[in-house]
Amino acid sequence: MIGHTRVLIIEDEQLIRWSLKQRFHNEGYIADEAETGSQGLELFASNIYDLVMLDYKLPDLTGIEVLKKIREQDVDVVVILMTAFGRIETAVEAIKLGAYDFIGKPFQIDELMIKVERGLETTQLKRQVRNYREKSKKQFGFDRLIGECERMKTVYRFIMDVAGSGGSTIFLLGETGTGKDVVAKTIHYNSDRAEQPFVNITCTALSETLLESELFGHERGAFTDAKHQKPGLFELANGGTVYLDEVGDMPPALQAKLLRFLEEKAFRRIGGIRDITVDVRIIAATNRNIQKAVAEGRFREDLFHRLNVITLELPPLRERDADIDLLTRHFVDDYTREYRKNIQQIDPPAFERMRSYAWPGNVRELRNTIERAIILSKSPILRVDDFVIGQQEDNKSLGLRGLQLPPDGVDLEDVEAQLVRQALDRTTGNQTKAAKLLHLSRDQLRYRMEKLGLL
Repeated sequence: MIGHTRVLIIEDEQLIRWSLKQRFHNEGYIADEAETGSQGLELFASNIYDLVMLDYKLPDLTGIEVLKKIREQDVDVVVILMTAFGRIETAVEAIKLGAYDFIGKPFQIDELMIKVERGLETTQLKRQVRNYREKSKKQFGFDRLIGECERMKTVYRFIMDVAGSGGSTIFLLGETGTGKDVVAKTIHYNSDRAEQPFVNITCTALSETLLESELFGHERGAFTDAKHQKPGLFELANGGTVYLDEVGDMPPALQAKLLRFLEEKAFRRIGGIRDITVDVRIIAATNRNIQKAVAEGRFREDLFHRLNVITLELPPLRERDADIDLLTRHFVDDYTREYRKNIQQIDPPAFERMRSYAWPGNVRELRNTIERAIILSKSPILRVDDFVIGQQEDNKSLGLRGLQLPPDGVDLEDVEAQLVRQALDRTTGNQTKAAKLLHLSRDQLRYRMEKLGLL
């Protein structure tokens, strides 16, 4: 950061100005100086500064008056107030108005430089966070939602309505790959919580103990490996949003704790004895038939009703035929820029192939297919052969190509259970080989076996 850091010194005593400017130059900073508050504000308005050294007593304005005007223009710049009066009231007022710190005159220059370095580290971090959030706001703005079919227009209206609805719990339903995570982030970054954290956790990614620790935190000594106190995601997201993906697969014991949190906005860390209260919005999502899970006793009915306050079901891509061309062009444009490729057009038969495929992985599968095509393409025209859709079907669905959906439908979870049992039977219970047959990792297979009661 040194070498690009710019400092403004607003001080009416020439010797102090000169001394500070020399020290800052010696440290590699760029330093400007002003003798009055008005001159300082003129410089501040026409330049970007990382640090302001501000005298409290100036010929025309007080340091507090200058500080207020600086804060109206930049909320992140470090301001260190210098005062010869040493009054605690002045320091307290300055801190309340946004000064980073203060120092009394006369001061040791080395002591001041320690405050300067710490302050610059703080403002650099603030600006990085702010830039990240601004980037996220653009990335998840309403204009980044792609789709013109009636189902998606309903989704857009829903997002715009709930984004400003405060802390209401939101429940997102839909198949894997339909964009539930994108909807959750769009709601967050277009709400009054956008400046606060958005934290995401997949409820199937961790064991029950680790998931509880991630959500609620733990006290030191709460269990064998708990060597330090750890705040959970609910604490870290205070003021923001927690996105619970695959909540339909949350273990029963954690379902009860989540219910209590939703009702009271309070929880205890593992091993803790006091309640911690936070203000977070919960956005939960599942690709399961959640009402079926409730009927079968795998998901708490009271938790379902507590989550089911504001619910949105996202349509699968096969029900969005009108959007496939639009999404294809969007992803081609995005990845062409990202990978700096010279893709100029898509061959019409390629579009026809994209429309005719069922896209079981929904928008995520479409996006991944296009990304692969962009990376491997050697031509400015994307053709049918660039989109590896048929091979995916050959590799993954060869044995199911003749399967017909019965007129009255089928229970997908029952089909999954039968396939898992067949794979285990064919491999005489060898989980590694069975997982390979199903194109799963061993951990993914064991998760499904546990869910189906096969372990």
